[in-house]
Amino acid sequence: MNSTLRPAGPARPSAAEANEAIRYLVESWVDGDWPSEAYEFLLEQWANAVRAEDVEVAAAQ
Repeated sequence: MNSTLRPAGPARPSAAEANEAIRYLVESWVDGDWPSEAYEFLLEQWANAVRAEDVEVAAAQ
């Protein structure tokens, strides 16, 4: 029987994916209020991904 594993929580972007989302937000922003909540959310996602990737690298050594 084939079974599919489901993630335990929401999928998290890699640092590169979060970085691309930040770039897109900055590049697509037009005059008006800066989307600070969206920027802060993406920045937090990026920081978490960088930390997770650092832990993976350290564990592999």
